[in-house]
Amino acid sequence: MPRPISLITGASSGIGAETARALAAAGHDVIVGYGGNERAAKELAAELAAGHGVEATPVAFDLARPATAAAQLRAAVRAAGGIDVLVNNAGINRRSPAVDEDLESWYRVLDTNLTSPFALAQEAARTMIAQGRGGRIVNVTSVHEHIPISGGSTYCVAKSGLGMLTKVMAMELAAHGITVNSVAPGETATPMNGVPAGHPATAIARPAIPAGRPGGPHEVAAFIAHLVSDGAAYTTGTSLVVDGGLSLVAAEANAAHAGRL
Repeated sequence: MPRPISLITGASSGIGAETARALAAAGHDVIVGYGGNERAAKELAAELAAGHGVEATPVAFDLARPATAAAQLRAAVRAAGGIDVLVNNAGINRRSPAVDEDLESWYRVLDTNLTSPFALAQEAARTMIAQGRGGRIVNVTSVHEHIPISGGSTYCVAKSGLGMLTKVMAMELAAHGITVNSVAPGETATPMNGVPAGHPATAIARPAIPAGRPGGPHEVAAFIAHLVSDGAAYTTGTSLVVDGGLSLVAAEANAAHAGRL
């Protein structure tokens, strides 16, 4: 039986790299999508092929240009012989007060974090439908899919938009055996967040998070691996929050003052 083929964007480091490792360990051939870090993507592809005996191919994606990214997916899928899993993991972060935000930055974040994931999911879904064997799409959003943060107008809009796209596509694609879900991480110890690869999340104190620390990228990847497995065939249109309890404590700061005049 042929191995499933998975495409992961932003797979050269962080959550994407750990997801690639988890899926290769589960017997998937992996398209290792990357932006600017070609060397890391090639090293990871070699690691997966040597360690798990799967096909692993690094492919560049220009997510700042959605039409180009869609064409890159089509070429990668054609070369790989199909696609069974798409993980829209890549994204960029930004903080700026809404009154100071500029339209160039607004469009750049939305193109990278929302429009390109839509274009890739659309192309992947078309191929999955044509293949007739179902499929899995997982969009990596953020806890800010659900809760806002000051300075996050552009980022939060993109992530919440991707969360709603997840639900719409889940409804539309269910009849084809394709599930669509999102994973919404809280703070995660990754290079994008200033934490070097391999630095343990358990060594970083975060007193405001109930778990007392940020998450490790492998902890988020474990949820993604579950959602693309056969065991998650009945799970679609949901958002799995992986945040150590961060989103539970929004009212805590005010609780100390409640009831006072």
